[in-house]
Parts: sequence; C-alpha cells; structure tokens
Amino acid sequence: MIGYIHSTESFGTVDGPGVRFVIFFQGCPMRCLYCHNPDTWTPQSGREMTAGELLAMFERNKAFYKSGGITATGGEPMLQLPFLTELFEEAKRRGIHTCLDTSGICFSPEHPEQYEALLQVTDLVMLDIKHIDDARHRALTGHSNRGILAFAQHLSDRGVPLWIRHVIVPGWTDDPAEQEALGWFLGGLHSLKALDCLPYHDLGKHKYEALGIPYPLPDTPPAAPETAAEARSRIIRGIKKRLRESACR
Repeated sequence: MIGYIHSTESFGTVDGPGVRFVIFFQGCPMRCLYCHNPDTWTPQSGREMTAGELLAMFERNKAFYKSGGITATGGEPMLQLPFLTELFEEAKRRGIHTCLDTSGICFSPEHPEQYEALLQVTDLVMLDIKHIDDARHRALTGHSNRGILAFAQHLSDRGVPLWIRHVIVPGWTDDPAEQEALGWFLGGLHSLKALDCLPYHDLGKHKYEALGIPYPLPDTPPAAPETAAEARSRIIRGIKKRLRESACR
C-alpha cells in the first residue's frame, strides 16, 4: 500500500512521549486560520512511500527511540486511513509504540466500526480540539466540531489513552468561559492522560508567502506562554467542576 508523505522528523520530542520518529502525512480537509503547515493541505501529493520504507527509517535510529516510538501527524493522518492502519499494524508487530496526532475531523460517528482496526494498534491519541463552541469552530476551521467531540468520547469509551492539545489564539480561543466549557467536556473523558495548551505563533507566515496564499491572521499577535498557562489552569478548573458534579450524583 502507498501513502502520501509530506516529510519526516527523526528526533521529535514534542509529539508524544520520549524521542519519536515523526511522520507528517500529506492532505488535510481543515483550513484552520492559524495553521502553520499549509503545504500539507493538498491530498495525494508529496512523497509516495510504503509502510516498510518508513519503518526502515525508524530502524536506522532505533536505539534513540527506546522510550519513544512513531507518531503519525500531518496534515491529517486519518485522511489516509487504510495506509495509516497498515503502518501502525506493522509497527505493533515490531513492538513499536504508536501515537496518532489528529484533529479527529475524519471520524464518522455513524460508522465508528471503520476505525476499529486502527484503534486496536494505536497506543496513544493526541487529539487537537480547536474550539469547544461549534459555531466558533466552524468560523475558525471551516468545519463543525461535532464529529471531533464524538471521536473524543468514542476514544474514552474504548479506553484509548488521550492527550488533548488546544492552541490559544488571541481573539479566538482566549475566552475564559469557553476555556472552562472545554474543561467541563474534557472532565467526562475517562481516558484523558494529558493536556497541552499551546500559544499561537505565526512562524508559518513564510510558507503562505511561498505558496502565494494570503495569511489568514495578519493582525493577530503571537500568544505569550503565560497566556497559555493561564488558559490551561481555567481548563483544568472546568475539568474539576465536571468531576465534582459527577461525584455528587
């Protein structure tokens, strides 16, 4: 089976636990206003590779990945579901820890069974929740968040470890009430293991210029690390509120 790969990173340290071999899949249906990888949007482009070729690259530096593994990111890896499943199946046969970094946009709540083979060989899902409010999510990404939130719940119901990521974008995801609402939702996810709040940056501007695409947030300043830390505290406050409510029932 052939996959379309944008690029790889040999020594990733922020894409899951430990040092990891990171595979950037080509193709993404979302158009997040703050996306810093617009060069990954176009599907069925990039380098054509097999699972065997990718894992051979992993094996060359295997000694460095003892506490890590492979991470599939993008773009959107689930856009190439059959190839992604084959890659993770072969990785698990070799005893490699597998992490899926996804927006969840490709999940269909009406047909959850089509993801079962993938989830059986996925050790960790890093799920990027862009916005908890559906209307704001549509404005920010061009898509509803309903399937994404359903995917989070499905992963929780199956006991798949979840690592949530949320980007703090000034004027878009910095409302305290919305942050607590996100926390309240996360408080219902029983397999939640970690939460990252990442400050928005505009380091991808040069990619838009190279592609001849107007940058969507030209007047939005980068978020300070302190702003992201405060947001994380509010989200955790929402998580604790949900847990207290559950305990009182």
